[in-house]
Amino acid sequence: MLTSSDIVKINEIAYKAGSAILKVYDTTFDVETKEDNSPLTIADKESHLIIENGLKEIFPDIPILSEEGCSIDYSERSKWKKYWLIDPLDGTKEFVKKNGEFTVNIALIENGASIFGSVYAPYIKELFWAYKDMGAWKSTDKKEAIKLFISKPFSKKRIVISRSHPNNLVQSYIDKIGEHELIRMGSSLKLCIIAEGKADIYPRLGLTSEWDIAAAQCIVEEAGGTVLEYKKNTPLVYNKENILNPFFIVSS
Repeated sequence: MLTSSDIVKINEIAYKAGSAILKVYDTTFDVETKEDNSPLTIADKESHLIIENGLKEIFPDIPILSEEGCSIDYSERSKWKKYWLIDPLDGTKEFVKKNGEFTVNIALIENGASIFGSVYAPYIKELFWAYKDMGAWKSTDKKEAIKLFISKPFSKKRIVISRSHPNNLVQSYIDKIGEHELIRMGSSLKLCIIAEGKADIYPRLGLTSEWDIAAAQCIVEEAGGTVLEYKKNTPLVYNKENILNPFFIVSS
């Protein structure tokens, strides 16, 4: 069980990683291309090292799976009951475009479910976090945190979609909703704005990986929302052999 002190320390790791990312953000940096054609920068790598080293120091017995870490075979991680799931820089495309919509994601997974999430957006200095059965919270510029509650949806649906990954399937889904307001945004901030009541639904009908949404999923759920597999309406499961997520819908 995480203590209040543990949560403060984890959030401080997220702040530290975010600070390192911003130092790179304000420079001219190189962009590599990974095997899946996604971008990679020195900021991704530095954030990964800060988070990995920080968590190992506090929780030496809990394994870590990170987007920018070494690949861990399923035969090994399938034995994990609890582990950290990290995306050191979610929204690298937005980071490269310099639009500020990128986050640091730290999740704790237990028995296939996200039970803790810390999401820090360093450019806008907003930190979101949640712990199972303890609620979801938001702090801006390290000031006092406020508890997040999802209020009753507006009569006009506010739909948030990816800024960098729109597709025809998402458009077809939106067309069936009727009158709506459309919000385009990058990274796990899409889930976070649902948790704080600024959007009502996020249809993700495209590929994502487990580390992309695990931290923010806990935040949405603790604020009163849902993250469910598209059409099946079942909870997402973590630590699968294939770390790609099924299509899913985030709702208030």
